[in-house]
Amino acid sequence: MQEQDSRSGTYTTLAAGQDFRHELDIKRSRFITVLRRAGTEDTARDLVAGLRREFHDARHHCSAFVIGPDRTIQRSSDDGEPAGTAGIPMLEALLKRETAPGVADLSDVSAVVVRYFGGILLGAGGLVRAYSESVSAALDLAPLVRRSRLRICSTAVPHAGAGRLENDLRAAGAVMAETSYQDRYTVLRIAVPDHAAAIAAATDRILQLTAGTATLSPDGTEWVDEPLN
Repeated sequence: MQEQDSRSGTYTTLAAGQDFRHELDIKRSRFITVLRRAGTEDTARDLVAGLRREFHDARHHCSAFVIGPDRTIQRSSDDGEPAGTAGIPMLEALLKRETAPGVADLSDVSAVVVRYFGGILLGAGGLVRAYSESVSAALDLAPLVRRSRLRICSTAVPHAGAGRLENDLRAAGAVMAETSYQDRYTVLRIAVPDHAAAIAAATDRILQLTAGTATLSPDGTEWVDEPLN
């Protein structure tokens, strides 16, 4: 599924960069949670494969991942733990994670919990709690960002007025994208939320700032990471 084809225009994910790790000891068992930002199933499964090699002597490498702005791809694995005691609780910890009051929109995240058995049986209920808590505790500390789909709109203005218009747009809070230069015109590109009201407001702003001499043309979309407030 391509991000630009999604119904959702925003969701929360891990900050780009290295995998995030967190460890819990529960009744002598080690639960090592590793989180990876994963926009494809291959990336998510690569995390499992890599950790099997790194922690080759561990008894279990349980996993769960959710992918896509609309969270349409959801998978989990108990990897030898009793059915339903590991993968599903991990997946639910991802899906039910609130990133704002009343908002659960975490996606593009792969979670693997590596377990070293400590000799004390936890029972089915104990395993469910342990695997869920392991993922939740990691998410408590992991760096998260808001990922938003922006519509790139362009306007062509004479070179002489381009600098002033760009400054006026920035002063009005517009998010500027790439600027390009042609023989007679400077093409300014503005990134706005990908919905009709925002595009209409940006169009009106351009008309006001240029006394109706410039128009705004919607173009493609881009997904960008923004700080999570």
